[in-house]
Amino acid sequence: MLSQKNIANIRAEYNLHELNEGDLGPNPISNAKLWLQQAIDSQQDEPTAFQLATVNKAGQPNLRVVLLKDITDNGFVFFTNYSSKKAQDMEQNQHVCLNFFWNTMHRQIRVQGTIEKTSDAYNDEYFYSRPIESQKGAIASPQSSIIENRNVLEKAMESITEIQRPQNWGGYLVKPSYIEFWQGRPNRLHDRLVWEWKNAEWIQYRLAP
Repeated sequence: MLSQKNIANIRAEYNLHELNEGDLGPNPISNAKLWLQQAIDSQQDEPTAFQLATVNKAGQPNLRVVLLKDITDNGFVFFTNYSSKKAQDMEQNQHVCLNFFWNTMHRQIRVQGTIEKTSDAYNDEYFYSRPIESQKGAIASPQSSIIENRNVLEKAMESITEIQRPQNWGGYLVKPSYIEFWQGRPNRLHDRLVWEWKNAEWIQYRLAP
């Protein structure tokens, strides 16, 4: 039986790195690229995975894990079905939040921003670069819809004779207005450096842990 006391006693000391004001450059998107590359180089499990938070028109938040597919000069890119639950939320509320957590590095990046769809040409380029079975999966799955059983998906996959990107499948660009870099430190005195977009420039400051 799970013990509440045992859960309360679970803790780890974060002592791998520190984060000082001069350790990162003036552009937080470039800094995010740097940390992502370091996570990849350190062989972190699923280094491109992040949590995506959306809010629907009723004010109900939803959270799920998504895979990052690009970081451009303008922000963070991922792909999905435009008929999915998250896409419906984002049609109603363009404000989203991303959270990257790299456990073995004791690091986290939080991003707040707004969403916009990527172009058809951009979507095509990525879609046709994917493995064929992944392309078929995107065609076969009516994402977030109720289905009777798994056979529905498997039969849909088997019936595909032509590969063409569905018009309701594509990318989103998250344009950040707030990016926080978190570095775990001993005694819970973590480092938190923030870049916030104000008056057409990035303003940097530190938050208490």
